[in-house]
Amino acid sequence: MTIEIIADKRELQGTSASRRLRHTGRIPGVVYGAGKDAVAIGLEHKAIYFLLKNEAFHASILSLAIDGKKEQVLLRDYQVHPYKQQVLHIDFQRVSQTEKIHMKVPLHFANAENAPGVKLSHGIASHIMTEADVSCLAKNLPEFIEVDLGNLLAGQSVHLSEIKLPMGVEFVDLTHGHDHAVATIVVPRGAKEAAETAAE
Repeated sequence: MTIEIIADKRELQGTSASRRLRHTGRIPGVVYGAGKDAVAIGLEHKAIYFLLKNEAFHASILSLAIDGKKEQVLLRDYQVHPYKQQVLHIDFQRVSQTEKIHMKVPLHFANAENAPGVKLSHGIASHIMTEADVSCLAKNLPEFIEVDLGNLLAGQSVHLSEIKLPMGVEFVDLTHGHDHAVATIVVPRGAKEAAETAAE
């Protein structure tokens, strides 16, 4: 499912113009990239505020309609007020169909409850990373990457190199020689002592 955003071109720019725009319930933003000029835009605050709570909004190709003309973009940055529930500014980057993009994609962990380290050793699945930087063409960008924890024993970890990726997608850290641990099974001290006492 493609997330669609509606915006219009913003002629007036600057701090005072942005402040006036926010008073009308809209957000100043900008879209740039793909060899085209940057365009200042305005968006409805309420719609963007709720979209930012959606995980897919942060790691998907988005459809941005500016005055009715659609472009494919990625969310690149946004600023929120330090204590108000208010988005102050948002940046989008146009997507090229022929150039690889770098995006942080959320990790979804599966089968932790079936892992031997959890069932037999009373361990707890500890998530070391919750997202990972990937490189791929826009058409191959996954909304999330599943990490199967079903075979982990107590004290074992799953690393980036052990995760099955969709076709055409690679972990940026692996290309730089960094095979980070993503999750591990940790046995709390109390559970370990109870298991040892039972064994005795």
